Amino acid sequence: MKFLVLPGDGIGPEIVEASVNVLKAADQRYGLDLSFVYEDVGFVSLEKHGTTLREEVLQGARAYDGIILGTQSHADYPAPEKGGRNISGAFRVGLDLYANVRPARTRDSIPSNMRAGRQMDLVIMREATEGFYPDRNMARGWGEMMPSPDMALSVRKITRHCSERIARRAFELAMKRRKKVTAIHKANSFHMTDGLFLECVRNVAAEFPEVVLDDLLVDASTAHLVKSPERFDVLVAENFYGDILSDLASELSGSLGLAGSVMAGDELCCAQAQHGSAPDIQGQDKANPTSMILSVAMLLDWVGEHRQLENYAKAGQAIHTAVDRVLDDPATRTPDIGGSIGTRAFGAAVAKQL
Repeated sequence: MKFLVLPGDGIGPEIVEASVNVLKAADQRYGLDLSFVYEDVGFVSLEKHGTTLREEVLQGARAYDGIILGTQSHADYPAPEKGGRNISGAFRVGLDLYANVRPARTRDSIPSNMRAGRQMDLVIMREATEGFYPDRNMARGWGEMMPSPDMALSVRKITRHCSERIARRAFELAMKRRKKVTAIHKANSFHMTDGLFLECVRNVAAEFPEVVLDDLLVDASTAHLVKSPERFDVLVAENFYGDILSDLASELSGSLGLAGSVMAGDELCCAQAQHGSAPDIQGQDKANPTSMILSVAMLLDWVGEHRQLENYAKAGQAIHTAVDRVLDDPATRTPDIGGSIGTRAFGAAVAKQL
C-alpha cells in the first residue's frame, strides 16, 4: 500500500509527521506494508512552482491507495489566477471525493462545551463537490461574479446525482450505527435547490426501510445541536450547511482539534484534519495532532472496508482506541485541552499505546 503525503501549510507538516509516525507503529503491529511518497502543496509549492497545487500532483494522486493532506492556509493564498488554488476543493472535485465524513462525539475524560449531562455521538455526511462554493459549481468559469463594483452575485448548484449518492452513503453508514438519518435543508426558502436535495434524500430512504428519516431546517438544527444533541445519529447535508454544522458539532463535543475527517469517493479516500493551519503556532511543537491522527485512522477504516482487508480495519480501530486512552490521561494532552506535552510527544504516546 502506498500513501501520498502532502504536509501543507502552518502546523500541517507537524501534525502530519505525528500521524505518519502513528501509522508506522500501526504498520509494525498489523502488517500493513505501508510506504509513503511526499509532495509539496501550499506555500512551499507556490514558491517552487508558482501554484499551490500542480495538476500533475492532483492527477498523480489517482495512482495511490490513500492520501494524507495537511492543513492549508487558503485565506492567505493569492487569487486563483496568480496560483492560489484551493487544494481541498481541487481534490474533492478533481478526484470525485464527494463524501466529506465528519464525526463528532463527546469523551467522558474531556470537558465538552455543552450543558452538563449532555452527550454527543454523531456523524455529518457532507456533500463536497457542488453547492455554493464558487470553485466547484461551474464546468467553466467561476461561480461568483460582480456585474458592478456595488453588486456581487453567487450561484449555487445542486444536482440529483450528487444529492442521491451522498444520501445513499449516509443511509449505509446509519445502518452500521443507530439507524437514523436527519436531512438538513432550507427548503422553505430555497424551494428548488434544497427542495431537490430533500426530494433525493427521501427517494433514497425508500431503499432503507430500517432507517428512520427525519429532516430539519438548517437554522433549527443548530439549536437542536446545542439543546438535544442526543437526537442525532447521521446528518446528511449539502456542502455549505455541512461545513458549518460540522465545526459547531465538533466544538460543542470538546474541540475542533479532536475531530477526524476524510474526503471519500468510490475509489479513493483522503485523510484531512477538520481544522485550519494555525500559523500562529507553526513550528512551536504546540499543535494538537488528534484530528489528523483520527483522520488517518478513518482512512485505514475506509481502506479496510473497501479493499476487504481485516488488518487495516483492525489498525484503524486500534488507533481510535489508542487516541482515547492517551486523551484520558491529563499528563498526555496538548496545551489546548489542558495538558503540557507537544505535538511530537502526543504522537509518540499514541504510537506507544498501539
